[in-house]
Amino acid sequence: MNLKYYTQVRKALRRVNFYISEFARYALPSALFRWYREFHHFSNSLDSEAIQKRIDYYCRFTPTPLNSENSITVGEFKYPFGKKKKYATYFFDLYHSLVYFRKDLRFRYEFGDITHEPEVPTIVKSRPIKEGQPTNSVIMKLNKKRHYVFIRDKKTFAEKKDMLVFRNSVHQAHRVAFMEQYFGHPKCDIGQINKDMIHKGHTEWIKGFMSIEEQLNYKYVCCIEGNDVATNPKWVMSSNSLPVMPRPKFESWFMEGTLIPGYHYVEIKEDYSDLIEKMEYYTAHPEKAEAIIRHNHEYIKQFQNSSLENTISLLVLKKYFLQTKQPVK
Repeated sequence: MNLKYYTQVRKALRRVNFYISEFARYALPSALFRWYREFHHFSNSLDSEAIQKRIDYYCRFTPTPLNSENSITVGEFKYPFGKKKKYATYFFDLYHSLVYFRKDLRFRYEFGDITHEPEVPTIVKSRPIKEGQPTNSVIMKLNKKRHYVFIRDKKTFAEKKDMLVFRNSVHQAHRVAFMEQYFGHPKCDIGQINKDMIHKGHTEWIKGFMSIEEQLNYKYVCCIEGNDVATNPKWVMSSNSLPVMPRPKFESWFMEGTLIPGYHYVEIKEDYSDLIEKMEYYTAHPEKAEAIIRHNHEYIKQFQNSSLENTISLLVLKKYFLQTKQPVK
């Protein structure tokens, strides 16, 4: 069985398992979850300043009441069986946390790639980085199945190819600009995986699927944002390769706004003009590369405790409800 086929079968099985487990959970009475939250007193989990810092990072809007015109109740949040675009993974990820709260509590949400500032406090997957300023975009850990993949890398940085790899969809102008500049460069193995949009007839840009396992053969992995946050920094930062990207403009549960250039990733200019120069620097200074890798492995630890992640999600929602003037036990 070749690697591509094995990867596709594994993804299909994971998808089937996801829907079976999620709909089984969805069928359970919500009262069970509310009892569980009250019994375990999640508010007592705030033993760490770091945890409270994360809660305040995700949820930092000016206290604002909601009403029936700009929000729905927890009880009204139902799986959209009749809709064509269901955002199933978003729905179930949010439902996992909402089900622990009273059905009469109000909230607002937007699914998908969110790049604007909502008018009222809204639960989202992503938002523009505003560096500590109040924002109506309240981040929850949504679309986890796609975005939060961590790996164990068996290859050291020194054992990898001295090249940069990029395999992704190319729809946005900034990704097109990157392809125009570096496709065919001897230091870059880059290609687009989508066939629905071919810029100026560049059919040679289309390359076959490349698994994460295959991309781990390269020292440098390009992490350019798409419509909002880039998907791959999570697995790249858990590997022994270096993430290479301009300074991010958007953030998610991964708190991309806290990542430090030169400490967590190799920062390149917005026009990508210094890409090769930066790669050559870290190849010539492997100790600097290894330092970034150590920092990244330390950074991702905070997202790998599933029990703690679930608790933080509940506490973010609790703060959201309190900030919207709704009493919560």
